[in-house]
Amino acid sequence: MSAGEKLRAVSPPWGTHPVRQFLAFGGAGIAAAIFHYGTLIGLVQGEVLAPVPATLCGYVAGGLVSYVLNRRHTYRSERPHQEAVWRFAIVAGVGFLLTWAAMHLLVERWTLPYLPAQFLTTGLVLIWSFSAHKWWTFHEGKER
Repeated sequence: MSAGEKLRAVSPPWGTHPVRQFLAFGGAGIAAAIFHYGTLIGLVQGEVLAPVPATLCGYVAGGLVSYVLNRRHTYRSERPHQEAVWRFAIVAGVGFLLTWAAMHLLVERWTLPYLPAQFLTTGLVLIWSFSAHKWWTFHEGKER
């Protein structure tokens, strides 16, 4: 069995319909958010870091979870890891910068509490990352 066949064998049977993909992306996002928000809250409440650097640490933790789950379950990509990972890193890098900018503006400039600010930031970055991953990171130029 080839690597692609193995990947399809463990992937959900309901195809690559955009609604299904977005729901799978949401499920992976929930798992990634648990790591992201857990890291953020732990670092802030433990008085280890301020909210903006703490959320960036959380973003990295959640990003690792996100890559594994999205590659396997959301996009079912056969693109080699060597190619997908650098693309994922670029999209994640833009998301990292969006996270920093939004949290800096909302928390440090506008003095919103860090958790509501993070919820708004998460929504912004979610739209960016879903679109970029679907059309660039894991896209292979054909629909299955």
